[in-house]
This record gives sequence, C-alpha cells and structure tokens, in this order.
Amino acid sequence: MTTFLIVIVGLFSGPAYAGADAAPRRATVQIHFVAREPDWSQPWQYDRQRSGTGSGVVIDGQRILTNAHVVADSTYLTVRRSGDVKRWLARIEFVAHDGETALLKVEDPEFFKGIEPVAFGGLPAPRDKLAVYGFPTGGTELSITEGVVSRIGAVVYSHSSRRLLAVQTDAAINAGNSGGPVFMDGRLIGIAFQHMVAPGSENIGYVVPMPVIRRFLEDVKSGRYKGIPALGVAYQEAENHSLRRAYGLKEDATGVLINKIQYQSSAWGVLQPGDMLMFLDGTPIGQNGSVTLRGDERVDFGHLVARRQVGDEIEVEVVRDLKSLKLKLKLKLQTDLVPGPRHDQKPTYFVLGGFVFMPLSEDFLRAHGGGTYKLRSIAGEDVATPERTEVVTLSQVLAHEVNLGYHGWQLQTVVKLNGKAVGSMKDLVEAARRPMDGRQVLEFDNGSRAVLDAVESDRALPEILKRYGVTADRSADLL
Repeated sequence: MTTFLIVIVGLFSGPAYAGADAAPRRATVQIHFVAREPDWSQPWQYDRQRSGTGSGVVIDGQRILTNAHVVADSTYLTVRRSGDVKRWLARIEFVAHDGETALLKVEDPEFFKGIEPVAFGGLPAPRDKLAVYGFPTGGTELSITEGVVSRIGAVVYSHSSRRLLAVQTDAAINAGNSGGPVFMDGRLIGIAFQHMVAPGSENIGYVVPMPVIRRFLEDVKSGRYKGIPALGVAYQEAENHSLRRAYGLKEDATGVLINKIQYQSSAWGVLQPGDMLMFLDGTPIGQNGSVTLRGDERVDFGHLVARRQVGDEIEVEVVRDLKSLKLKLKLKLQTDLVPGPRHDQKPTYFVLGGFVFMPLSEDFLRAHGGGTYKLRSIAGEDVATPERTEVVTLSQVLAHEVNLGYHGWQLQTVVKLNGKAVGSMKDLVEAARRPMDGRQVLEFDNGSRAVLDAVESDRALPEILKRYGVTADRSADLL
C-alpha cells in the first residue's frame, strides 16, 4: 500500500472562505506566491515558474504566520485580507523548512488596520472540537471547516521529511488551506499543513501544533533561525527479552538499542553503537521508542530533542558494557548522509569531462525517477562517517567525443578519483586537480572505471558547457 502525505498549497487557483466570529476571520489572510525551484536533474538551471495560493494568520508584532512550503523558493509574495480585493506586497522575515513554519512581513502598516492578532492556545486533546480557517480551492472567499482532534503524535512532515509532533484531525483540509489557522475556543492551536492520500484513508489532515510554533518563535528571537535539533542515531526497538538481558537491562527496565550514529550529530562522540538508551532529558524511553507526552498519550522519543533549541545541553542515561552511565550532550542540527528535501538553495554539482556529479539527496532521487535500488538503500540505511559525509553520485554524462563510450552512464556512486577516496563533493573537486599520469581516473561502486585524458577533457569543457547550456562547470559553493 502506498501512502502519500500531501502539502496543501493551491496551484493556479483562488481558495475559499466562509464565516465565523469576526476576529479570527479578519486575522486570516490569503497568500499569493510566485516561485521557481531548481531543476535537480539539470542543476545549473531552474524549473518552470509556478504560482499558487496558501493561507496565513496575523500574530503579534504585525507578522503573518504560515507554512514554509507556501513560501518556499518564492520570488514574489502578496497577501490579501478576507473580504478585500487588494493584494499587498509581502516578504519573508523567517522561514523554518524543517518545522513547516514561516513569518511574513507587510511593510505597509495600513494592511493591519482593524486586525487583532490572534491569541495562542495550547495542545488540544483527542475529541476536542476545532475549526480550520483558510482559502481552499473552490472559491475566493474565506472557508471554515469543523472537525475533531483524532490524535496527537509524531508524523513525517512531507516538506522536510522530519518526524515531528502534529495534530491529526478529520476536519476538511484541502489545497489552499496550507498555513491557515486552526482555532479552538477562539484561540490558535496550530496551522494546517498536509493531508494523507492513501487507499482506505478519508478525512485525515494534519496541523502544525503550538509546541512546534512556539519553539520556532523562540528560536527566531535571536534574529536568525537556527533550526530544530536532532539526536542523530539509528536504533532498534528492544522488546525481545533475550536482547534486553544480553545488553544489561533489568527485567523492568526499558529502552532502545543504538545501532548507528551520524557523524557530527548531537550523539557523535557521546553515544556509541551498542548503547541501550534508557532515559533522555529525564524521561524514560519505552522499549518501542516512545515516551509519555501527557497522560496516556505517547510519542516518538525524538520529540524530546525536537522541542529544544540548538545548543541546549541534555542528559542521557545508557547501559554500556552492562554498566549504567549518565552522559551529557549538546544538541545540534540534524545531519544526514543523504539529506532530505532542500528549499531556497541551489543544488551542488561539478562537471568533469562532461561527467555531471551531484551529492545524493531526496531531491536528486525524486528528479531521477527514484534512482536505483542501491541508491535508495544507501539513502535509507547508511549514515555519515568521518570518511564520507556525502554520497557523490554520477547524474549523467553530457555526450562529447572526449567521453565517448560513457554516454549512457548514470546513477553510480564514486569511490575514488585519481586514487583518492571520494567522501564529499569537495574531495572530488580536489582530486580532479591532480590527474594520474595525465589522466582523470574514476572508480565507481559497481567496480567500473572511466578514464579521460586530462588535457583533452579540459580543452573540451568550454564546448561541452556551451553545447548543453551549462552556465559554469561547478556550483557556487564549490568555487
């Protein structure tokens, strides 16, 4: 069964409104965007420009809160008040792609006349009634749908692939609702951001809850957004009694077994593979990896880290070599060997003799039809190490006489160039400066090799770039 979590901007359409009490209606705004995304298969250029709509809500400080995916890669933003036809120029003040939140500013204070910023609420409970405000597809005025809270839990945010706290609801959430406020008893309890599309699923929508929003607002008080920290470990559940005893857990103790640790993550240098992680930030971890949220509600233990700020120090308790240890670690941003979706940035690439290399990422896989089984396996299982912080991958070969015989090569990972191990794009660029006996010698993970004459490749490069409309032989971050 295939399940899709769909972000809910309205493309080339004008969302719909309805009516509720006056203050929330006035505080709900429509956002119009024009955006262009990089082409992850031809990384030196952009895809076709697109436009669409989302929703937002006015909060204190004459700011508009919305979803990050509404404004991602935008080149032009305007906002419209409910019941008005005028569109006002807006700009991004802060954007948090990991947590699906953004703040917009409208320079003209006239826009905010008569609008009261919404009051914040808390985290609702299952069966609480809520109302979703916004401008979904199907009309041009404010729409209000009602429903109940189905559950609270950690879900994958499709915009960032981060697993974070969310409110699930059966209230209708459709294209154009993105960023729209969700109210309970007149107070903001979150903003709508995605819904599920899967066989047998109906009326499953998600809301970014106030704990995530408040964490974001606290983060940007410094004047810049630092991001949501992550622990940086791969683990397995420890339900099996023999496994638990083998790693030193007492009969009534709980925890999870650490299998892998991402290089330069929060856990790097503190935790070790084989540690049984029992407590995190003073909270016991269940043998299935969950922790108590409140009452009998449980959530993935990653929430304990995601609710904090980068730079915070937390205590962990592990069993290592059959002994209990209490350790402290400083929280850092998430690090991945294969990054999740990227926004508001250009792809990294390098052209060598017509061979186009890029770091493996979710964006790369999506642009290349999902990639190969081996690439998907790397993305799902491997972690960054001191020797390999990126998976350097051959995207394609721009055909030319100098690379004859390799024209169909693609989707292979580079192991070495000129005898030097390649663990990042910078390694590749550095190795290319030192040919072996006048040749560029590429070694790939499948055992194949490509050999190019270094002088002929350099001579052919300007012609290759011109033939294929490539603006430069490398992205700006590799200069």
